[in-house]
Order: sequence, then structure tokens, then C-alpha cells
Amino acid sequence: MEIIKKGRIMLFPRLNKWFLIVFVIALSLVGLRAYQIYHYIFDENIHTPGSIIIPLNATYEQVVDSLKKHQIISNYKAFEWVAKRKKYKEMIKPGKYLLDKGLNTNEILNMLRSGQQQPVMVTFNNLRFIGELAGAVSKYIEPDSLELIEKFKDPTIHAKFGFNENTFHCMFIPNTYEFYWTTTSDQFLERMSMEYKRFWNEERRNKAQELGLTPEEVMTVASIVQEETNKNDEKPTVAGLYLNRIKRGMPLQADPTVKFALGNFRIKRVLNSHLEIDSPYNTYKYPGLPPGPINFPELSSIESVLNADKTAYIYMCAREDFSGYHNFSKTLSGHNENARKYRAALDSMEVFK
Repeated sequence: MEIIKKGRIMLFPRLNKWFLIVFVIALSLVGLRAYQIYHYIFDENIHTPGSIIIPLNATYEQVVDSLKKHQIISNYKAFEWVAKRKKYKEMIKPGKYLLDKGLNTNEILNMLRSGQQQPVMVTFNNLRFIGELAGAVSKYIEPDSLELIEKFKDPTIHAKFGFNENTFHCMFIPNTYEFYWTTTSDQFLERMSMEYKRFWNEERRNKAQELGLTPEEVMTVASIVQEETNKNDEKPTVAGLYLNRIKRGMPLQADPTVKFALGNFRIKRVLNSHLEIDSPYNTYKYPGLPPGPINFPELSSIESVLNADKTAYIYMCAREDFSGYHNFSKTLSGHNENARKYRAALDSMEVFK
């Protein structure tokens, strides 16, 4: 009995010792794993701040490829571990996301899962044709230029917003607008319609009415003014000149409208052969305003018409010094002299078309 007791006394201390060692090792491993997981979740995980675009129906692999392409994430093991626990593969949301310095893995995944997008600033200006608008806007929102062109050229869309094929340009007032990358083509159109109505408030509509013009007609005149000069200080004078011609029932004889009819604004010298084109936009052949704007007139051009200079000018000709400014005249003889000087300057520069 003593031997057995003695054996038992010898045995249990040994078992307790090994149990304690194993327990300490296991606890250390759990602690190390917990430490690793904590850092996976809460350590900053941005290598290079930047933004990514996640297309509609993108896969998890495409998201990771985009992050790698832009070298945004520092620790992809951490990203994948947290993404798996948050079931991100089943919750991918399209959009443009700004991933900035200081974000940890948990914050990054929360942003992507919730669709917390970065707004995009859509800017368009210096455009003439509807296809150019589609191309400019498609750089900022998900619909491509072909989808946008299809919408922009749809007669039912024109009618829905109160325009026709020729006046639809008017709805798009050049400026900078805040959107999200996931904006649809229909949402873009609705927003532009809202901005158009906001711009044409009661004050501006009253000014247009005093000129005897509709808002669309004001924008048509503004589009011609914009093509005639890029000098904002000269625009009210140019606008006043064209308003004088409209009041007198004179043909506008605006070279830019002919270029629009020809679809070629690279023409530097409008020739008699150009004036033969049979188009309602040929203001040498057809009196009155053309059917609609020949570009997307900017705010400065529209305001120049609404607040045009009151002058007696009815003729204008580019200055012979090629400064971008014009010589104005009240009489045909004065205009002919200005035109002679300008033609001579063109000839000296060997500009014949």
C-alpha cells in the first residue's frame, strides 16, 4: 500500500507539470493569434492612398485586382481575413471609393460593404455636339458614351423634358456638378432638368421676356455669342449686336452657325461655297434664329444676352491683330472697311480656308 501511495505521490506532480506546460503553450498561441487578429482588424492598412472604381456585378477577385493595381492595400492577408468574416464577397457594391491614409482593414471593408462612395465632380464645358457631351460625362459616371448618346438622341426623352431634337442642348448648362459614379443615365437627365429649372428662375425668365425671347432662344443667341468671342468683357456687346439684328428682322449672318451646319468648326475662313449649304442653321440663307443652340452655352454667355449692352451696332468683324477681339460698326460701309483689313491680314498669313 505504501508503494502504491508512493507511486501516486510521484505520478501526479509529473502530470500537473506537463499539463501546465501544454496549457501555457496553448494560451500563448491563442494570445499570439488574438494579437495577430487584432492587428489584422485595427492596424492601418493603406499603402498608397487613392480611389478605386468597382463596376456593377464586379467579383471579389476584380475588387482585389483593382486594389493591387493601384497598390492601395498594405496587408492583403488581413484584408482577405476580415473580408471573409464580414462576408464581403456576397455584399459587393459598385461605386467609386476613396481609400485614404489612416483607414484600418475594418474601416475599409465597412466602407466597401455599405457602398459609402466618394462623390465625383462632373465638369463639362467648351462642347458643341451631343456626342461630345456623352463622351465627357461618361468619364465620371458608370453609363458609357454609347448608352448616353442613345438617351440623348431619343425623341421621347426630348419630349419628356419639354424640348425637341434641336433645343435639347439647352437642358445641359455647363458647370461642375456633384454625382456618384453609380448614377444612371436617367438619373443624370433628371438632375440636368432640375438644374435647368433652377437656373431659369423668375428673374431670368422675366429678363428673357423683356427681350421678346424664350429661355431656349436666349440660349441659342448665347451659343452664337460664345462662338464669336471667348472674351467675357466683349460678350455683352456681341449679344447686343445680335439682338439688334433680330429686332430689325435682319439675317444674323453668323459664321459659327454655318460651321455648325457643316459640322466643322476648324474652318478659319468662311467662303462663299460654305454659304451654299442648305440648312436651317445657315443664317446667311435663312433669316431669324437657327432652330437651337450650336453649342452648350456657358453661364457667362447666357448672362451676356440677358444683360446685353444697348448699342446701335449691327456689324462686327474680327480685328486684324488676331487678338480675339472685334471691330464693331453701325453702317455697312464701316463694316466693309473692317472686313477689308481683316481679309488682308488673313492673306498676309496665307490663311485661305
